[in-house]
Formats: sequence, structure tokens, C-alpha cells
Amino acid sequence: MDPLEDVLTLLETRSHLSTSLVAGGRWALRFDAPQGVKFNAVRRGSCLLEVDGVDGPIPLAEGDCYLLARPRPFVLRSDPATTPVAAAPVFARAEGGVARAGPGDEVFLVGGRFSFGARAQELLLDRLPPVVHVPADSPHAETVRSALDLIDQELTRGEPAASLVAEHLAVVMLVHVLRLHLARDPHTASGWLAGLSDPVAAAALTALHRDPARPWTVAELAREAAVSRSTLAARFKAAVGQGPLEYLTHWRIELAARQLREGSATLAVIARSVGYGSESALSVAFKRVVGVTPGDYRRRPARQASPSVASPS
Repeated sequence: MDPLEDVLTLLETRSHLSTSLVAGGRWALRFDAPQGVKFNAVRRGSCLLEVDGVDGPIPLAEGDCYLLARPRPFVLRSDPATTPVAAAPVFARAEGGVARAGPGDEVFLVGGRFSFGARAQELLLDRLPPVVHVPADSPHAETVRSALDLIDQELTRGEPAASLVAEHLAVVMLVHVLRLHLARDPHTASGWLAGLSDPVAAAALTALHRDPARPWTVAELAREAAVSRSTLAARFKAAVGQGPLEYLTHWRIELAARQLREGSATLAVIARSVGYGSESALSVAFKRVVGVTPGDYRRRPARQASPSVASPS
């Protein structure tokens, strides 16, 4: 696995498509803070996006899409002068999966949200800016458009399992959006996500995620990245915010914590699977990172256990 795939899999990423929006003339809708990560794509026309706490508005043109990585209220509107109305009643009156705002139909948006399992806030969402905007003319943005075209086809043809296929395609779109964001604005990411934008750090991250149980050394990781040990250590720390072996320890604890939350494997089995030679070695590392022993962590209710693991920063 590469690190992005690894984290998205760990977080059990799911998509949920929502009612589409057709709008025209003068219109403005105010949305409550969404659950999860909200996304919209402008399939026709143009409009403005305003997000609480973000300097704006952000012009959205045909082919643009965006992610809201923070639970903040937002407004979609035709122009700055129109007073927004609550979106919820408009969407409650939707027919055929389409809500309508304003007297025209020159604007068409599709959207939904992404939900995640435990640890999403620290492992992924805190690494992103509040709004990730992908203009249609961004380099390689055609990959996002292709995914959106396939989603449209599934939803309009109405073939068996169309909704399921469309939701899987939305996750594909999320991966493309994150790739494009990292290529275009690497400075707006942090932690491991920022490390993917640095070729040296990315090579080491990929090696660590490919085989986290291996007893890695800085010298071995430097060979993976084809640089000296000092270069690897400096570049990794600058990009990710911690040294490669410190990152490895935190990632191993993330993997162990998931097994403790979700499975019934013995501590000895978990220890071996994440690269520790004994239960005691894992217990010492786990308590140092998390603050409690693996046994105490496993006995916690899921809603209490999930947020407590210190994330790779």
C-alpha cells in the first residue's frame, strides 16, 4: 500500500451521494455545517461558494469541485447581493433526487459527503485546509471529471446497483482530488500528507507503509529513497514534522489500536503483526504513545478509545 491508500483504508472511507441542485436566476442557499467531508461538483453553469471563517467568496465554474474538510456552515449563491435562505426546506421539497432554487436552471451541482471511521480528524482532516478547491483547468483535473462523468452515467441510467457503483466512484474522485491538491498546493498540507509531496520523504513513507513490521533503520530507508542518511533524516523531519523511526512507531501503534478496537486477536499476535517481538515491547511503546496500556485501551468503549491514540504528525 502507499500511505494515502493505507490511511483511507484504515479510516474506512465511505461516500454518500446527496440530492442534486438545479438553480438559476438570482438565488442563495445557506447550509448548516455538514457531517463528514462535504463535496460538490459544478456540472453546469457557475456560482459562488462562501464558507464561514474562510476569506471568500470562491468562484465556482463549470467543471470545478470542492471539498469542505471542516464542519462549517456555507453558502452557495448566484451573486453577492441576494439574501440566502435555509437550504434544508429547499432540499426537503426535492423531486426525483433534484432540489431547485431560483427561477432558472442554468446551474447544476451534484454532491454528497464522505464519512470515515475512527481517527479521521487527526489522521486526515486536520492535515487539510478547510476548503480544497479544484478548478476545472487544474493540471490533470480531467481525472476528476472522468470520475464525475461515470457517476452521472450510473445515476442517470438507473441500472442495477447504480447507487453503490456511484458511491464507490465518489471515493475514487476523493483520491484524485487529494492527489491534485498535493501536487498543486503541497504547502497547505501537514504531517504525513505533506510528506507525500516531497519525493525523498514519500519514498520513505511508502516503504514504511508497505512493510511496517520490518525492523527499519534510517540507513535502509535512505537506500529506499536513494539519498544519504543525513539527507533522508533532514528531509523527512522537515516535511513530516518528525523523524522516520518516530513516525514508524506512531503508525505501528495506529495499526495496533485498530486491531484492539475491532478484533479479538491476542496481544502477542498483534505485537508480531506490527513489528514488535513481544507483548511487553508493544505494551511499553503503546503506553508511551497513547498513555494507557493495550489492555486498558481495549476495554474502553469505542467512542472513548478512538480519539486517544497520538497520531503520526
